[in-house]
Order: sequence, then structure tokens, then C-alpha cells
Amino acid sequence: MAFAHAQFANDVAGLAPGHWQWNAWLTPKGRVIAVFALARLSGDRLWLVLPDHPADVFADAMRRFVFRRKLKIEVPADTGIAGTFATPASAQGAAVGERQDVLELDFSGDGGARTLYAGRLVASDDAALSAAWRVADLCHGLPRLPESQREQWTPQQLALDRLSAYSVKKGCYPGQEIVARTHFLGKAKRALRCFRTNGPVIAGMPVRERDRDIGEVVCTAQDGERTVLLAVLPLEHAGDGLAAGDGVLEPCSLLDGLRR
Repeated sequence: MAFAHAQFANDVAGLAPGHWQWNAWLTPKGRVIAVFALARLSGDRLWLVLPDHPADVFADAMRRFVFRRKLKIEVPADTGIAGTFATPASAQGAAVGERQDVLELDFSGDGGARTLYAGRLVASDDAALSAAWRVADLCHGLPRLPESQREQWTPQQLALDRLSAYSVKKGCYPGQEIVARTHFLGKAKRALRCFRTNGPVIAGMPVRERDRDIGEVVCTAQDGERTVLLAVLPLEHAGDGLAAGDGVLEPCSLLDGLRR
């Protein structure tokens, strides 16, 4: 518990057993390596659900900081992830549901009910469901970071405050000084915005205003023939009159309700 509290950006020690939170692991310069759901199953037992970062790569990176601490970081070989657009049977909000070695997390938000399952089950390989789930994540402001976008953005630039995914009150953690300075001095100059477009767009592509690059695409999701994307733009920009690739960007308001 102390190890995770010292490494991750959110208040792990303050999380009650049987509950989960959004959390992030940052570089010493305050850039986001990964965003994930962290569930505290008991006093000293934590589960992490990583939407995008390969679990074995993440675990290997974490093990380099264990030193002589008595803890295990494992990637269970028999654990899978699945989801459904339905109301959870027992989980509610930040309270975890657990039955027959399967965790149930409430991913519901203003866009509708969703339930994520993690445990001894076969992972869903339904491509349409996975695509719809990713669209819902982006519409609620959950950045799905591809490898090219890791270690590029601060928590404020990715609007992780909307998810309560980091703390400015807990003790030190990698990047904490940068995060706290940005928060208390109000120096955030860029923010996360959501758009839809008909054109093909990929992460890392510049967002243009006329002939000037003013932002960058962070992640995308395919919603039928249209693309949903999250981009980081100057804080003061209204989001109108922009393009990425060959597509005109239509601003969308981020949905609330995914904060935990």
C-alpha cells in the first residue's frame, strides 16, 4: 500500500477497501505514463486495470522501484477483462462488486450505464463492443493513450481532474512538484477538448487553425463512419474553426459522471 501511495498520483492510502479510483503514474517531470483504474480489495491488496498500457511492461517498470520492500507485482495469467453496456449487478459508483473471483466496476456516466468485469473470465473479443466502449471512454474524457502519447502531457492538460485521478494534497510522488505548482499557481495553458470528424485522424496529428498548428490529437476512436477524438488545445481557444488531417473538427462537450 505504501509503495503504491508513493508511486501513483492519487491518494491510494485514503482509498477505502472495497472501492476504486482513477489514478495515474507520472514521470519525474509530471508527464502521464499511464491512466488506470485502481481497486483496493483489502488492506494490502490492490488491482490495477490498465486500459492501454501493456500490463507486463507496466509491471516490469514498477518492479525497478521495489528495492527491498516486501511486496509482489504480478500480472495474473488467467485474468481477463470484459464489459457491457448495462447497470452493474452489485457495484455502484466507487464501490467495487465482487463475486466468483470476478471484480465488477461501475463505469456508468452521463452517457449511460456501463459495467467492467475483471477476473477469471474470458476477455471479450467483440470488436463492435470494444469500439463502442472506447468511444464512451473518450466522450467522458478518459484519455486512451497510445504509446506515442505516453510521457507527453501533464495531468492538467489531460483534464484528469475531471476524473479525480490525481491529488495535490497527498505527499510526494513522481512529478508531484510539477502538478502542485501548476495547480496552485494556475499555470495550466492547455486543456483537453473532444471533437468529431468525418476525416481520418490518428494520435499525434496536429490540430490546425487555418495554416497554424495550435494543438495535437491525443487519442481517437471510431464511431461508425465518424471519428471521435481528444485533443490538447490552448486553454483560451473556443474550439471552433479547426481541422486535423483532411477533416473539419466539430466540438463536442465532454460528458460527466465518470469521476470516482
